[in-house]
Amino acid sequence: MTKPNKIIYWISTLWLALGMLSTGAVQLFKGKAGQGGVDMITQLGYPVYFLTILGIWKILGVVTILIPKFRLLKEWAYAGFFFVMSGAAFSHIAVGNSVSEIWPSLLLLVLTAVSWYFRPADRRIISVNQ
Repeated sequence: MTKPNKIIYWISTLWLALGMLSTGAVQLFKGKAGQGGVDMITQLGYPVYFLTILGIWKILGVVTILIPKFRLLKEWAYAGFFFVMSGAAFSHIAVGNSVSEIWPSLLLLVLTAVSWYFRPADRRIISVNQ
């Protein structure tokens, strides 16, 4: 892996991890600092308990992405992040939210794709050179 690719991987992965960890914690605790999490999820038409599910899976996904082993589990975590963030973006679009409300999910979606694409060979199921 070239040095620029390694830098791109780690920057995108750390931003992704920070974004998923922070949103996961807010969702897990249902936005206790404010009602933002509960208000948003109900506005999108989802039940409040969905926040707990999303929060737990995001935090577990971050741990999986950052630890060096479990290649197959990493693929599942990346897929989960992709589905959650694309679902969030489409949910915001479906209810007519503004771009400023859609942007965070799109950013995390792009970071998921970039991190997945630039991951090192020892974090892939199949090596690119095979």
